Amino acid sequence: MTRKINLPPKKERHKLFGSIEPGLKVKPTEKEQMPDLQNTKKDFLFTIDAVGISNVKHPILLESELNPKQQTTIASFKMTSKISHDAKGTNMSRFTEQLETYRQNGGFTLSIKNLYDFTKELAERLKQKDASIEVTFPWFYERKGPSSELIGLNHAEATIAVSYAEGAGFTSSASLGCAVTTLCPCSKEISEYSAHNQRGYVTMNVEFTKDYHEEKDWKAALLEAAESNASARIHPVLKRPDEKMVTETAYENPRFVEDMVRLVAADLYEMDFVQAFTVECRNEESIHLHDAIARLSYRKD
Repeated sequence: MTRKINLPPKKERHKLFGSIEPGLKVKPTEKEQMPDLQNTKKDFLFTIDAVGISNVKHPILLESELNPKQQTTIASFKMTSKISHDAKGTNMSRFTEQLETYRQNGGFTLSIKNLYDFTKELAERLKQKDASIEVTFPWFYERKGPSSELIGLNHAEATIAVSYAEGAGFTSSASLGCAVTTLCPCSKEISEYSAHNQRGYVTMNVEFTKDYHEEKDWKAALLEAAESNASARIHPVLKRPDEKMVTETAYENPRFVEDMVRLVAADLYEMDFVQAFTVECRNEESIHLHDAIARLSYRKD
């Protein structure tokens, strides 16, 4: 039988679960009268390389060479600045105030130029000589089946980072991680028929040249570097003729992880807007419990 409950008033319910009456308040309520501990000036021993906020979710507008040409997505922001040994802390609220300023002025369109402006303005708002921003987001792009041409959406994980320092200017870098198909050359070589394959994950970290202003879409370029060198591309929609083509393409293009990082590196080497890069590949082995990994780095200068 259901028990009838005699509910007390809401305020009494709150007391029942631990709420208490406000105590006597004696501290200042006006901002100008409140102590600002973060702005305390004293010798605090060490300069801090980076202090700020991270994991700030915020909508952004993204432009791309691939369809969809424009998309809105949710990005995770990380914003930091240095503070010298004689400053106790930074003004955390100013980071989100800067982001809100952009939202109220038409939203945050992600581009290197906008990030340059943002970081310089952030440094000025913080009254510091430097600032850095890192924006991580999922990027969606259309992919057609190779035979049916049925369209679906794939996605890659992307990050773009910009740093500003008074007197030194800006540096910019980015990373892109995507999934590919790789087929084992050894398995193909020693087996009478078939060959085992796996899903591979390629991650590319690039440092842009000083004069790069996104004349070419870096996201599309890095994606093509990874996918075009794999055994086969990943597809969201596959009918039987598509599956046949993808399977045969993978068999015709076997790749070790070592092959993948070298081939992708060759494409990145040819990109005139890339100054330095790191390429990693991780294969989720289909006949082992372990993953296979490879990594290489290169600086053109």
